[in-house]
Amino acid sequence: MTQSKPVIGITMGDAAGVGPEIILKSLQDTQVYDLCNPLVIGDAKVLEKAKDVLGTQQIIKSVQSVNDCTYEFGVVSCMDLDLIPDTLPFGHVSAEAGHAAFEYLSKAIELANEGEIDGICTAPLNKEALHLGGHKYPGHTEILAELTGTKDYAMMLSAPTLKVIHVTTHSGLIDAVKQINPERVYQVIKMAHDTLKKAGITKPKIAVCGINPHAGENGLFGYGEEEAQVVPGVEKAHSEGIDAQGPLPADTLFFRAVRGDFDIVVAMYHDQGHGPIKVLGLDAGVNITVGLPIIRTSVDHGTAFDIAGKGIADEKSLTEALRQAVELAPTKSV
Repeated sequence: MTQSKPVIGITMGDAAGVGPEIILKSLQDTQVYDLCNPLVIGDAKVLEKAKDVLGTQQIIKSVQSVNDCTYEFGVVSCMDLDLIPDTLPFGHVSAEAGHAAFEYLSKAIELANEGEIDGICTAPLNKEALHLGGHKYPGHTEILAELTGTKDYAMMLSAPTLKVIHVTTHSGLIDAVKQINPERVYQVIKMAHDTLKKAGITKPKIAVCGINPHAGENGLFGYGEEEAQVVPGVEKAHSEGIDAQGPLPADTLFFRAVRGDFDIVVAMYHDQGHGPIKVLGLDAGVNITVGLPIIRTSVDHGTAFDIAGKGIADEKSLTEALRQAVELAPTKSV
């Protein structure tokens, strides 16, 4: 009995962004085909345009069913939803591309729920275009949560030397502080612990950020947010045998994590966690949604409209996202 390669659905994201070209660039890597069976979910005509930009020799194969796919190097199977007008240019915000990005993801979720694909890897979408297209979500994560009926989920960012998971994400700072509570802190610690255990880390070492400078420094900064909103969640995790430390000062914590003291950092709000990852390199990070019933990874960068259609976008983050989707996907035997 041998293990078959997982089928990873790659959603095109915003067709006017760099998604189509980084997808094709990633699929020029033979190692991607060694790891998985890649299926692009998007518009074949957009991939053809990106192919012309890049000057590649890949064959774009339009399919309507997973059974029609050809998983061979040099042939890009695309489940063609045919939503983008021929006249749509690269590099511009549009309602058409925003709506299409939503539909690509919706189709991928449907395929994952039906067991047709084993994981989803998403190219970037544009929030303004998404809203213009009639879909009022902050981003991919919230769409995935709603369409899978998931209540407890979190955004995890993974770079080669640092992993960060967020208690809050797409909220303004004042709102984020209000949203932090002991149960949510505990849930995120538990999700981090469970995710790393599945990835092979026997006893993950988890560090939890404070909210205020110096983690409040015993009440010197803030109004006791650490003691009221964070500490009880950490203590609950401790009671279950989880190795979680904190709240700790964020200004030194990320250095310690990169040094190897911790396996993952629990960040309290968006920029607290995103900033350190982005410093390591915009192309180094991968976005993973934990808590979902399906596997989802993503690039950790935007649509980059300023360079879209020029063939210069870096595909490294997408290639790494595909690799991590394979690592997280359930193994199948044939």
